[in-house]
Amino acid sequence: MKSSIVGLVGIVALAAIVAGHYLGLGSVVVVVVILCAVFGYGWPHYLGIPAKKTLGTVIAATGAGSALTAGLSGNSNYLVWTPLLIAVGFGAVMVVQIIRGTGQSHRLESTLGAGAGVAVAGFAGGWVGSYRFLGDPGMTLITAISALVALVVCMLPWPDRVTSLLAMALAALAGPLAALLFSDLRIIPAAVLGVLVAAVIASFRRLRTLSGPLRGMGGASAAALAPVLALGALVYFLDRLLLT
Repeated sequence: MKSSIVGLVGIVALAAIVAGHYLGLGSVVVVVVILCAVFGYGWPHYLGIPAKKTLGTVIAATGAGSALTAGLSGNSNYLVWTPLLIAVGFGAVMVVQIIRGTGQSHRLESTLGAGAGVAVAGFAGGWVGSYRFLGDPGMTLITAISALVALVVCMLPWPDRVTSLLAMALAALAGPLAALLFSDLRIIPAAVLGVLVAAVIASFRRLRTLSGPLRGMGGASAAALAPVLALGALVYFLDRLLLT
């Protein structure tokens, strides 16, 4: 699967999240739940681990639970339930690994890989928490534009060390420009946000490079959605840090 296709899936996911922020809380929750379902289906295929349907269900349920609780929580800390959901999801992964009868020699790798998928899906609730905390899409747009620049750079067929540095440099410029247009966030925090967003995307690109050829459209979709979903927690906590 070509990097361009993976990048396009990530761009579509970002566009859907931004559109959800403009349409309202219910739309944000629905978009994140759908993305988590797609991610949960594809992540076991991406890693090539056994018990794909069961583990995919656990991953998708963790992400959906994180999004729903972030949308319904009456606590001012909208992700208060997310750590518990991730812990329960990881416990469910371990139970599945104990009772399944195939791939015993790779049980540890499967557990860690599926556990990472649970964490990424749980982080997706941050997109919902960010909307509830701010009530407007300003920071979401800064994050999305920085991520868009990083994704486009990471689609280039260049070595990881080149694309990583270029993505962070360009995202550090895109963040402040987006802040000037869409938010009251100052230039330096916006630049830091852009660098962090690009670093997350570049890290997942490196992971994809090390994992070898992608296994079908499901695996490619999961590879594309992983950094986008993981950014949810980053944007939420940076919102609270920078704007409180």
